[in-house]
Amino acid sequence: MLVNLKKYFDSTDTSSKAHQFRIKRFSFFLKLFEEILITQKTVEILDVGGWEIFWKNMGIEKYPNVHVLLLNLTKPPTSMKNIEGVAGDGCRMDEFESGQFDIVFSNSVIEHVGDFNKQMSMANEIRRVGKNYFVQTPNYYFPIEPHFMFIGFQWLPVSVRVFLIRHFNLGWIEKIPDYNKAVKMIEDTRLLKYSELNSMFPDAKIYREKYLGFTKSFVVYEKKTSD
Repeated sequence: MLVNLKKYFDSTDTSSKAHQFRIKRFSFFLKLFEEILITQKTVEILDVGGWEIFWKNMGIEKYPNVHVLLLNLTKPPTSMKNIEGVAGDGCRMDEFESGQFDIVFSNSVIEHVGDFNKQMSMANEIRRVGKNYFVQTPNYYFPIEPHFMFIGFQWLPVSVRVFLIRHFNLGWIEKIPDYNKAVKMIEDTRLLKYSELNSMFPDAKIYREKYLGFTKSFVVYEKKTSD
């Protein structure tokens, strides 16, 4: 069962459902911002928390006018000429000017930055530095927690979740015996609800990604009309 769930959630496996969702999601991204990507001489994209392999798998080389800046806590390695990596904090992007990027992109990251206030800080920074944005995050109410691959894990009391990850390997997370580190892992993995995303991104539209009738994740986006 666990192996099958890992295969389902492994976005690097081209036969997995997770990869299929990413392909479909990126097609949605391209459709939304097609005018910008095709007509602008240069397009600056900031990917908060991203890695080069994602853009490579999505075929970014088809858009030579696009430059992607990857922002991570540690500088991500890059090899493609139109992708650059930089170290930084997505919750405080003081190094960037307001409206500096044509598009801010973030995939399955905002749920990892900490409590609601930190998530709100990241949302505010995305809205500040991006003229447009596209943010994906898993749904709190989807039955299978995608990181620990445990049904209803996110609904359990904190003490129970801490106990479980201290004693068992769960999903992508190896057992964390140290109590304080286990608590931090739980505190830094906070799935979001639709109402919370609405408050974080008040001007955005929210698209629901569905699987078997359930909302698996949300895509929050804003595309501003051309002047």
